[in-house]
Amino acid sequence: MLVAAFANLGIAVAKAVAGVISGSSAMLSEAAHSVADTVTEVLLLTSLKRSVRPADEDHPLGHGPERYVWALLAAVATFVGGAVFSLYDGIHTLTHGEDLGDPLVSYIVLAVAFVLEGYSLRTGLRQVRGEAAHHRVSFGRYLRRTPDTAVKAVVMEDSAALAGLLLAAGGLLGGQLTGSGVWDAAASLCIGALLLYVAWVLGRSNAEFLVGRPLPRTVRDRIRAELVADEHIEAVLELTTLVQGPSEALVAAKVDFRDVSTAAQIEWACERAEQRLREEFPIVRRVYLDPTPGFAQRRSEGLNPWP
Repeated sequence: MLVAAFANLGIAVAKAVAGVISGSSAMLSEAAHSVADTVTEVLLLTSLKRSVRPADEDHPLGHGPERYVWALLAAVATFVGGAVFSLYDGIHTLTHGEDLGDPLVSYIVLAVAFVLEGYSLRTGLRQVRGEAAHHRVSFGRYLRRTPDTAVKAVVMEDSAALAGLLLAAGGLLGGQLTGSGVWDAAASLCIGALLLYVAWVLGRSNAEFLVGRPLPRTVRDRIRAELVADEHIEAVLELTTLVQGPSEALVAAKVDFRDVSTAAQIEWACERAEQRLREEFPIVRRVYLDPTPGFAQRRSEGLNPWP
């Protein structure tokens, strides 16, 4: 990812030089896009480094959610560094016009950048397809719901980069054929709108995990089934799950154990349940089971039937 950041920075410089030579606002917007991608790569790398730190006394549940903080900052960088500049430059070109220069350098830079971005996107798509096949879900569903927002960011930003390069080339070509800067300005505005959408989607995804997102409903149903499969567990009264990272989730449940079970049997039932959940769902790292009286028992004791 660090190599990709330096590559994006080099591409940004090349686009900026080509934009100055050709006078293209779309090329300058693409330069801002690449700068934003560079910042994003650095922030995502930081998120990966900091989130894998082990749990300690001050952070008993680990540092997993920290990756979503840095990934959210990466989405903000895409918004501020790419979208805002592109929209501003497009509006400025529409209102003040621009002097078009030789677009040859811009076409060369766009072609090289397209090859590099295409290779990066191919690598990201291959990883997403492999993960989707492993979890037995469709490609689209995995990309929408994956807790690995770093992979999602790479795929979306590389896709936006390719689309942005095509838009910039279209703006250059339109300006070259018509002699009007309107085409170039329109391309810059479209690039800005595209980056705005990417920033919004990535920002919302990371915000969901920071607020707290549970495991999918199908997984929660299977967890309930695994718990009640134990002979000493009567029912699961309340189940709470929390995704803490791409491969880390917490499970907490209020469990009604059979009244005839002894304390030792309840203890071993909890141990067996935790072991089965960890084996069946590798993402589950922490399991907390709270022995709770069932509805009928609570009524008989004159307590609120809802724990």
